[in-house]
Amino acid sequence: MKKMSSRNKSEPWIKTKRRRFTYSEVLEMTKNLQRPLGEGGFGIVYHGDINGSEQVAVKLLSETSAQGYKEFKAEVELLLRVHHINLVSLVGYCDEQYHFALIYEYMSNGDLHQHLSGKHGGAVLNWGTRLRIAIEAALGLEYLHIGCKPAMVHRDVKSTNILLDEEFMAKIADFGLSRSFQVGNDQSQVSTVVAGTLGYLDPEYYLTSELSEKSDIYSFGILLLEIITNQRVIDQTRKRPNIAEWVTFVINKGDTSNIVDPKLQGNYEPRSVWRALEVAMSCANPSSAKRPNMSQVIIKLKECLETENARTSRNQDLEESHHSSSAELRVTVTFDTDLYPKAR
Repeated sequence: MKKMSSRNKSEPWIKTKRRRFTYSEVLEMTKNLQRPLGEGGFGIVYHGDINGSEQVAVKLLSETSAQGYKEFKAEVELLLRVHHINLVSLVGYCDEQYHFALIYEYMSNGDLHQHLSGKHGGAVLNWGTRLRIAIEAALGLEYLHIGCKPAMVHRDVKSTNILLDEEFMAKIADFGLSRSFQVGNDQSQVSTVVAGTLGYLDPEYYLTSELSEKSDIYSFGILLLEIITNQRVIDQTRKRPNIAEWVTFVINKGDTSNIVDPKLQGNYEPRSVWRALEVAMSCANPSSAKRPNMSQVIIKLKECLETENARTSRNQDLEESHHSSSAELRVTVTFDTDLYPKAR
């Protein structure tokens, strides 16, 4: 088995104000790697804490990973350039001989996929919460596309990479596949080895190897379809395994009753859902030229949320009015009853 490359002692340390941890500190914060949270291509992610107070997620590069020190260093330096409330923050790192780790802020509510699938065990996410999560993820992507200098493409937007904190605020994670590109001067696309997750992968990028921010937008469209339908993005048991093709097939048949996640039990504003569905399908257009940009997506999704919030506000007003009427009725009945002497 080939061992991954170690850090060359002549190479300069990663220049950052973020804390550099020793491997012994990594072992201490993870209780000797006894608290695994999950596993990915990079390695295993562990739950940890720093000095018993600040909770963190420790992403430890496995010794069998194809990612060596140079790739690890490139990812850290890339992470140091991103600062946004809807992107998971890097707390620090470890690069000691063969031991490489990234230490992130801990997201206590896991990932979006766990909540949609029911694996997290919590309550079903209502439509308003799903929209808010989608908007927050979109804001994170918008920052990568136009807020970073140079701009960045995430390349692996999917529900397992949308993490939720204790307040269910959404933050994008896992920048291992991210790439920078220059906007303008015909440099808004770069040729790369195709990478990503099946089902979320932009078909145009897959065919041409030309990467741009529109590749993220395609993936976001698939993510939004997943949020709306709670269907698998690839399901071989369907007549159309790809979720975007399945939605198109169902709409063309005129049978739209089965598109929206049945777990929502119809508790949503239909106009809000269908507008969000239109946004998702425009993002998942096979032609990148016909896809919106992230700023346009955010505007439309915020309109969907306003429509849904108006519905919930009306329902609350009706409930309050009903409770008020019931209270008045109870008072009237009690008063009228007391007018008559009780039977003896």
